[in-house]
Amino acid sequence: MTNAPKALRLLAQDADDLAVMSAALQDAVTRVGDIQWEAASRRLTIAFNRFCWEAEEGAGMRVRAGVQLGGVLNVKARNLRADAKDAVLQLLALTFESEDPPGGLVTFAFADGGDLAARVECIDAALADLSAPWAAPSTPEHEA
Repeated sequence: MTNAPKALRLLAQDADDLAVMSAALQDAVTRVGDIQWEAASRRLTIAFNRFCWEAEEGAGMRVRAGVQLGGVLNVKARNLRADAKDAVLQLLALTFESEDPPGGLVTFAFADGGDLAARVECIDAALADLSAPWAAPSTPEHEA
């Protein structure tokens, strides 16, 4: 695709960085089965189909992307069924709530009231596009 954006690669080490990552991930979709919590490695990895908001207006593309949090102490899900591996989740926002600086709670808020909260030692997050972009059937819309 000639108007395809360059592969996005972001690192987040503070709440401001995480806000930028959240904007890039707005309206990304994932399946419950694409969420991997590795307790022994203290790592949370999620594969998303990310809408390319940074592409030229009207380009309407998605790309496969991975998000990884390091230094994760525990993960809690609310209104997400772990046994529903094919259930599709739409990400609304990624936020950070400081608890015991530099640690706190990184929360992935999904549409329909579900969320995933990761307690972290500090913000250590990476986002990377993993595929070539493809045409999205529609552009996500939001009510004003």
